[in-house]
Amino acid sequence: MKNSAKKAPRQDSAAPVPTRPAAPGSHKFHVGQAVYFTAGTMGRPGASGSYQIVRLLPSDGDEHHYRIKSAGEAFERVAKESQLERDR
Repeated sequence: MKNSAKKAPRQDSAAPVPTRPAAPGSHKFHVGQAVYFTAGTMGRPGASGSYQIVRLLPSDGDEHHYRIKSAGEAFERVAKESQLERDR
């Protein structure tokens, strides 16, 4: 006679791989923090001003990058850590 009992779904024994959190102290600023952005020599001078950190981006090998947003602009920018300081 055939076993009519239903089997429970198989649980995968491999745990999901967590995304790697940033090492403590690796980014100088945190999401939501107000910063002052200084545009580089190639950037528009009018771009300098107060921004908010929207996202932490990975390092390019030299320094960390951030996605920043100004309340007066409809778009976001990417800034190097060296272009940012605590908001004045």
